[in-house]
Amino acid sequence: MKNSPPNYDKNHPKSICRLFSSIATNYDRANSVLSWQMHRRWNSYLVDSVVEASRPQVMLDLCCGTGDIAFNYLSRVQGSKNAPAKVYMLDFCQEMLDCAKAKSTSLQLAAFDLEYMRADAHVIPLPDQSVDCVTMAYGIRNVRDPLQCAKEVRRVLRPGGSFGILELTRPVNPLLRLGHQLYLKTLLPVLGRLVTSNQDAYQYLCQSIHTFIPPAELEGILQAGGFCQTWRKSLTGGIATVLCGRK
Repeated sequence: MKNSPPNYDKNHPKSICRLFSSIATNYDRANSVLSWQMHRRWNSYLVDSVVEASRPQVMLDLCCGTGDIAFNYLSRVQGSKNAPAKVYMLDFCQEMLDCAKAKSTSLQLAAFDLEYMRADAHVIPLPDQSVDCVTMAYGIRNVRDPLQCAKEVRRVLRPGGSFGILELTRPVNPLLRLGHQLYLKTLLPVLGRLVTSNQDAYQYLCQSIHTFIPPAELEGILQAGGFCQTWRKSLTGGIATVLCGRK
């Protein structure tokens, strides 16, 4: 009898950790294939508009995955006076952190003070007001309680600090939305299976995009979490969205 597919549910964090553990070693390759390389442009926009503007001395990459956001910034400022003194890389999946460590070595980022932390985004193991900038790419929709996460980020941010979120969202244009929906439901899970051998994981990730709250509601959560001067920007017709708030 065929085994039932894994039950991935963000209300059961261990199941989501198991999902990301299963795809960690192929995660970067899958992102490149499944986004048609567009994720590189989205990542750079988050770094341009949030991290570069903050010039943080202490940075936290929350739900860091394999480290794309932090390493994008560090590669730009390596050897400059704007380089951060400390960068925290936080994820609840050890396999993702292991991949991030390996990537930092290949990118020759040994000069930076990187600290890898396996922890929950709801309970960040850092003191109050200890970080200048927090980024979170493709993670907020997999968090059980986004409001609690926002409040926790605000706690660790120093006054004036920024919280930048990059997330996959649903286009507003009806035709683009239809094409996007068809791609997510039909082609993406098949490509995910070919690249990572885990079609169930990408079926969950597709569903998580469909069921996640719209960007306007997510911006409202930032505001409810105590952030001010919030803004959001749709990318590639709304396939991705960057949001930011300031403490």
